[in-house]
Amino acid sequence: MIFDDQTLAQLSNSLVYAAIAVYALAMLAYAAETAGRVAGAGGTVVADSPSRSRLLGAFGTSLTVLAFLLNLGGVVTRGLAAGRVPWGNMYEFVLVCALAAGAAYLAFLSRRPVRAFGVWIVAIVLLALGLAVTVLYAPAGELVPVLDSYWLVVHVAAAITGGGVFTVGAVATALFLVRHRQERRGTAQAPKGRYAATLPTTRTLEQVAHTAHIFAFPIWTFAVIAGAIWAENSWGRYWGWDPKETWAFITWVFYAAHLHAQATAGWRGVRASWFALAGYAAFLFNFFGVNLWITGLHSYAGV
Repeated sequence: MIFDDQTLAQLSNSLVYAAIAVYALAMLAYAAETAGRVAGAGGTVVADSPSRSRLLGAFGTSLTVLAFLLNLGGVVTRGLAAGRVPWGNMYEFVLVCALAAGAAYLAFLSRRPVRAFGVWIVAIVLLALGLAVTVLYAPAGELVPVLDSYWLVVHVAAAITGGGVFTVGAVATALFLVRHRQERRGTAQAPKGRYAATLPTTRTLEQVAHTAHIFAFPIWTFAVIAGAIWAENSWGRYWGWDPKETWAFITWVFYAAHLHAQATAGWRGVRASWFALAGYAAFLFNFFGVNLWITGLHSYAGV
């Protein structure tokens, strides 16, 4: 059966809405698992609460995998409907960034005890997809002429991958700060605070964050360099301090400072973590703030 472009576009929309619904259920399952663990950490007696929490967590993970596959289907069919790579405007970019964040979380989950991240990662993905379909939606169509370049594939794919992994790093860093703060009030074995007691150790959280950042930083560096080369091909200069370029560089500086601080005695741990969170905040502002509120050469992509 051959689908026309309009049918594929409608199928893409349906798959994205289905992904949102399943992600919402996954978030509820993860939240229920977290609530059960917090109750257990506080000494509340609930029959079979550990088993129930593990079952809810496993169910949340299964739903997350299903939602990820639906999101993937929505992205693929969107690309087929448009006849190009599916990241030519903000709506499509958010769809693929959500996909990358989900993929990064599931990849870490297969190797590290990071299911405590699930409720937060899924919440971020859910908010992104909700914003995409309500505020940023644009019908499938041809690219703006200036975007019709192979550099769109190279530059934006790198930015998407880096952003997805940075999301996992940001969540790990924020949870590290929560756990560390409560450990200072209690002990590493019994941190003061029910929620903090359910989180992985500060060492595990810091290792996950470091792995995410050390993986994503070279990719983001490549994205910035590829963007500069594309700018030279399109506008005849490598760098012009356009708002998008400026905030991409600010993001790079914060993450570079974070990785440098981690290697510097006296700056490891909490101090270094704040640079990572600042870098993620700059990344978010670079995409949403600059695109929506600031006029520049990159405004042609629209919303």
